[in-house]
Amino acid sequence: MIKRISLLSAGAALAALPAFAQDASGAVPEQSVFVFNTLLFLIGGFLVMWMAAGFAMLEAGLVRSKNVTMQLTKNVALFSIAAIAYYIVGYNLMYPLGNWSIGTDETGGYLGAFGVAVLEAVGVTPEGADDLSYASTGSDFFFQLMFCATTASIVSGTLAERIKLWPFLIFTVILTAFIYPIQASWKWGGGFLDSQYGFLDFAGSTVVHSVGGWAALAGALILGPRIGKYKDGRTIPMPGNNLPLATLGTFILWLGWFGFNGGSQLALGSVGDAADVSRIFSNTNTAAAGGAVAAMILTQILYGKVDLTMVLNGALAGLVSITAEPLTPSLGMATIIGAIGGVIIVFAVPFLDKLKIDDVVGAIPVHLICGIWGTMAVLLTNPDATLMGQVISIVIVGVFVFVVSGVLWLILKAVMGIRVSEEEEIMGLDQAELGLEAYPEFGKGSQIM
Repeated sequence: MIKRISLLSAGAALAALPAFAQDASGAVPEQSVFVFNTLLFLIGGFLVMWMAAGFAMLEAGLVRSKNVTMQLTKNVALFSIAAIAYYIVGYNLMYPLGNWSIGTDETGGYLGAFGVAVLEAVGVTPEGADDLSYASTGSDFFFQLMFCATTASIVSGTLAERIKLWPFLIFTVILTAFIYPIQASWKWGGGFLDSQYGFLDFAGSTVVHSVGGWAALAGALILGPRIGKYKDGRTIPMPGNNLPLATLGTFILWLGWFGFNGGSQLALGSVGDAADVSRIFSNTNTAAAGGAVAAMILTQILYGKVDLTMVLNGALAGLVSITAEPLTPSLGMATIIGAIGGVIIVFAVPFLDKLKIDDVVGAIPVHLICGIWGTMAVLLTNPDATLMGQVISIVIVGVFVFVVSGVLWLILKAVMGIRVSEEEEIMGLDQAELGLEAYPEFGKGSQIM
């Protein structure tokens, strides 16, 4: 009782502040809505940015020690490239000028590269009109950029241990400047998937995660498996070098996902929005837990032992699965949706090996297959979703990204080559491509071919 009174007292004191007080009609001032919405974008954005560290740690832990420095280099580089490419081209492809304006001469800004204006403290609304009741343009750009960068991170892990650095980075430029923004505009930019098909994808199971998965799949098929991965019809295990690091990366991604899904509410200026964000956080968390527990139980049943790498990917699978609709499920249904994602992982990883598709970190099952599952799971809890709308949109996005990515990988292969030589792959990309080992004190004798 004392605690409740103290909370009420604190709330009354907060309401008394001019910046947050309601007017005579009971409405919240526009400036307060603007501040809270902007704050949600910024907090969500830096949490999603922290996922870049999660991907880096996860990949560094799941590759062999001779390739760790390469994975770290790729992750820092792809995030930096995405930030620039999305600024120069991507943002205006996703939200064309005149709809979601970055700022113009009329608002006090000046045009930068390729006509992209400097970010000003003007507001943007989903309808495109400047309006201080929504959020700052800078916060929106920052938040949307992080989703674009996440897409590129997904590709990195799948193609690890045999791809050259510079062809990968060139692909990243095209992915973040053109491929991701174009298809994202079809849904989040008010395009035809949204207007004609009623496609529902709250935070990007398809728009972000499956896009990274399709691009990775195209690359893996063209690049081929690692040397020695498949012999005489058998899959040869190539365990990662550092499971504690991979576990840390998973927890970092888990944390960042609260910004990924919670920030996608895109509003925190009302009691209803605050309640929705809280619900999204809870559903996101329990879906991850469901995925981890399902993978843990299933690997114990199938293999007689718990497989930690499956458990880690099970948690990520649960997160991807709930991303398309983290608001409408109950906690129980969110747990089930995530658990099904965990089950999918346990069967999808060996299935890819049977097809001789070498995915070093399991990104294709996590982000592509569970991205599709999560998008279809929207039908279970959101009555506004339609079967045809979800299926057609998945197919359109998948065909576009897979075909364009495949063509781009083939062009890069023909022009400059995308795979290191056999000698360099056996040596390790750290030495062959960078000349810098992550663990030099252990020496080459500890490396597994």
